[in-house]
Amino acid sequence: MISRAELSVPRDTVRDMVFTVGGGWPMIAEWRWIRSDLRARRMQATLTVLAVAGIVAALVTAATLLEEGTNPWRGLFTRGHGAHVWIHTKDAPDISALGSLNGVTEIAGPYLSAPATLAGSGRKVPVALQEAPTALPKVATPLLTEGRWLDPADPDGVVVERSFAAATGLRPGSAFTVTGLNGATHALFVKGIAESGDQGFYPDWAPGLAWTLRQTLTLVEPASGRSENVTGLRLADPEDTNLVVQQAVTALAGQVQRISTWREVRASMELDNRLLGLLLALFGAAGLVGAALALANATGGRVLGQLRDLATLKSLGFTPRQVSTMLLAEHGLLGLLGILIGLAAGHVITAATLRVPPSPGQLAAIGLGTILIVLIAVWLPAWRGGRTAPIPAAPAIPPHGRLSRLARLALLVRLPPALVLGTRDAFTRRVPAVLTSAGLALPMMMITIGLGCWATLDDFAKNPAKVGQAAALSVRPGDLTADEARVRAMADPAVAAVYPGVELDALAPGQTRTVRTRALGSSTAPYPFHVAEGRMFRERGEAVAGQGLLDLLSVRVGDRVRLTIGGTPLIVHIVGRVVEPEQDGEVLSFGIDTLAAKDAVPPHFFALVLKDGADAQEVRARLQGLEVTEAVNPADRLAVIRVIIIALIVVLALIGLANLLTASALGLRDHVRDLAVLQAMGLTPRQVMATLVTGTGILAVLGVLSGATAGALLSRSLIDWEGHGSGVGAGIGRAPTPTTLTAAILIAVSAALLVALIPARRAARARVPVTAG
Repeated sequence: MISRAELSVPRDTVRDMVFTVGGGWPMIAEWRWIRSDLRARRMQATLTVLAVAGIVAALVTAATLLEEGTNPWRGLFTRGHGAHVWIHTKDAPDISALGSLNGVTEIAGPYLSAPATLAGSGRKVPVALQEAPTALPKVATPLLTEGRWLDPADPDGVVVERSFAAATGLRPGSAFTVTGLNGATHALFVKGIAESGDQGFYPDWAPGLAWTLRQTLTLVEPASGRSENVTGLRLADPEDTNLVVQQAVTALAGQVQRISTWREVRASMELDNRLLGLLLALFGAAGLVGAALALANATGGRVLGQLRDLATLKSLGFTPRQVSTMLLAEHGLLGLLGILIGLAAGHVITAATLRVPPSPGQLAAIGLGTILIVLIAVWLPAWRGGRTAPIPAAPAIPPHGRLSRLARLALLVRLPPALVLGTRDAFTRRVPAVLTSAGLALPMMMITIGLGCWATLDDFAKNPAKVGQAAALSVRPGDLTADEARVRAMADPAVAAVYPGVELDALAPGQTRTVRTRALGSSTAPYPFHVAEGRMFRERGEAVAGQGLLDLLSVRVGDRVRLTIGGTPLIVHIVGRVVEPEQDGEVLSFGIDTLAAKDAVPPHFFALVLKDGADAQEVRARLQGLEVTEAVNPADRLAVIRVIIIALIVVLALIGLANLLTASALGLRDHVRDLAVLQAMGLTPRQVMATLVTGTGILAVLGVLSGATAGALLSRSLIDWEGHGSGVGAGIGRAPTPTTLTAAILIAVSAALLVALIPARRAARARVPVTAG
């Protein structure tokens, strides 16, 4: 007769299994065993499912963000049959010469384009009016999302690009006023809203874009010298972009003012999403490894805890393959359930927050990859379980051997007996001990890296000058002259310094694309950029650059670069690298006196550095009559990372909790016979409890400390590596503060000890009979 003490499943289940196996239906018996075992450990099974689900949901969200980082451009560009290259010239270019270039298949335009200022809601915003035909063009087609296209019957109607319309609050039917460079105002209204894959999202890509009829454009800007022509080229092979641009610049013989390509538009649309996606992917991948360790540890622990039960099954007629398959199916089902929940949660999250559900291919790839990792993680302990000897009466005694060095140290320093015994028990089984510590170290490492990301965002917010935002406000003259605007800004008591600035597009060396140049301050009184490498410019012809520009031009600090601005060659000496969050870091900055007079006078804007403690909103309110723009800190743009970090910490904590429960259960199972001996020796329940908690607690402390140390060492370099890859540049990463790191370690260790304390307390108070072994 099989007793209940020998089996971890109900006696009725054993009787049914005996009948079932004898009746020739082993699959039913296996299912009954799996169901009973899962009922016996519901909490551990639930935590395993939730941990896998959280990791899969993070992976789905990361993959969607990474894919969506490129797909907005790709989808818009494909549906709009976009142009790969846009050439800006003063006069209409020779279309036949452009059409004959090798690789050019279709041409958009040329279209007239003129700058204007949109006035509304108490502010003035620069806008580019671009000519468009009355019928939607075949190349670079704006994609209407609301309203209707341009109609000669409504000459005052314009179609506004969607992101610009959202930023300015414009809707179909909205009336607004534009002001041309001659100061004349014109009343227009929004006829439609459209998307485009030929220009990035506003405000990252400025000025805003509005399509108008030619007659409307010439009414707003009648002077031909103040407008330009834009021509789009669609290529047979997008990889030939640089070659085609070189040929176009040569064919147009100096007419080209600036050039933009599909690569710039794609990069403009993908920056923030890729940062979030890479962060999620890093956490998700590390979490998946942690979940695999947790599953392997849980399966191994269950096999060790079920040796008698498995031996009984073998004696009842189960083959090794059936036992292994049963264990693999049980833990594989937990992983599969977690995967299904995670896929559903990831689909809901991405559809609700990004409004773009993940593709079926993404879901299938993540689901199949995760289930493969889960099966690999549980296969080895399941295989070991299948090799259990069919001797149901044989007790499973934990392995014995030499005392660990830590246990010897505990004896030497004369710790209490309960702690010495607990220290010995921690490393009774070496492989589970390593898996437990590693299963805690990896989540703790990722949590520490997440805290490093949090600390980096806090540093952005507290020290905006370190990310190139020493000026909290920028002022454009508007209706005033540049000198009047400067005097007006300097008169405010909260303004510490005013730096004149000009932003111009320049043709890069080889004239294959356009880069942003920023003249800010002067060589003798430069804008206070944060220089991460090299030094600040001090003379005319010296400049500092963002990491993205250095990578783009394949140059280093100390090199000289030749640019073309408005047809005028400009040679600058790059003397430093700055942290540059704008334009993917593809910005070159120098003193305004480095520019030719025709480009530097008058300044386009003034950057205002405020005194310590000054409120930017109050200063902005006082500067009525000027076009004042407040700087957007990268910490505000990436604020959602904080929410992501909190969610991932919860998931990683679940993984660590599942590992601890496994370690506690295995420790109790290994030393259940010792409990009776300890009680017979006179140890109190509190001392017995201390023995059990010490064994699990030592593994937890080792895992937490090693993970926190690794995370603290890696967090700064990983953030700098990501900053370098995104063009912002290295030098932005911050490790968690000592206070934050200490608090995280104490919380993790306390939580681990609390988890180990609950089952230890219950076991220590139980009366365990001494049985013959």
